[in-house]
Amino acid sequence: MKTKFLDFVEISKRRSNSLVCVGLDVDPLKIPKHLQLQKDGVWIFLREIIEATSDVVSSYKLNLAFFEALGDDYLKIVRKTLLAIPDNIVTIADGKRGDIGNTSEKYAKVLFEDLNFTAATVNPYMGEDSVEPFLRDETRGVFLLALTSNKGAKNFQFLKVGKRKLYEEVLHQTKNWGKKNLGFVIGATKASELKNIRKIIPNAPLLIPGIGAQGGSVKEVVENGLTKKGTLFINSSRGILYSSSGIDFAEAARKAAIDLKTEINQHKKY
Repeated sequence: MKTKFLDFVEISKRRSNSLVCVGLDVDPLKIPKHLQLQKDGVWIFLREIIEATSDVVSSYKLNLAFFEALGDDYLKIVRKTLLAIPDNIVTIADGKRGDIGNTSEKYAKVLFEDLNFTAATVNPYMGEDSVEPFLRDETRGVFLLALTSNKGAKNFQFLKVGKRKLYEEVLHQTKNWGKKNLGFVIGATKASELKNIRKIIPNAPLLIPGIGAQGGSVKEVVENGLTKKGTLFINSSRGILYSSSGIDFAEAARKAAIDLKTEINQHKKY
């Protein structure tokens, strides 16, 4: 992939007229029973989900923890999953990497060169040198953790740093680290903060987890977060993957993805 990241994002979004990101949080204990009994049941599940939804979504987010938990075969399954995703769709490695520079170099190499992900989630806590290796290639994107959807976000992210909340300071300090391939993770459960966030980063792509099972509002996210140049990746994981536990799981996942796409598009202004 040699297209610049932000250009590729537009290609993927326009192809499907969709802001839906499917989170592939695959759990062998949650896939349909008939697949649990098969040796390659997890892979069959992932393949059929992708085949059923790829024309109605703009991206897939692979939660690396769920894949790593599969054991010795996890890298093989990651590679097969990425190959099953059409090459005009954004793929996001959700591992929240970020470490001292030489360690981040290796993380970036694995995710972008070896596995060929389009983008990755990265923790900015250790500073610019820990993020720079991920930003170096402008054909690859980075989503920095800024304001997360979990309950524990209040422990640190809303603490005051001078006159700003900590998450605001993160946005101000990092927004110019990678103007051509930098985005941010903003939890849907914190959608009330999006108007303020867009004043700081009006054009950055945002990865928005927390829709569906976590209770985030699609309407609030789209109306407060979508701008002319700042697109959204609105992620749903369990709400799409496990829409049905029967043999119709792929059809049910497709319907859930279409329903989410329709709901999002009802509120779009751009």
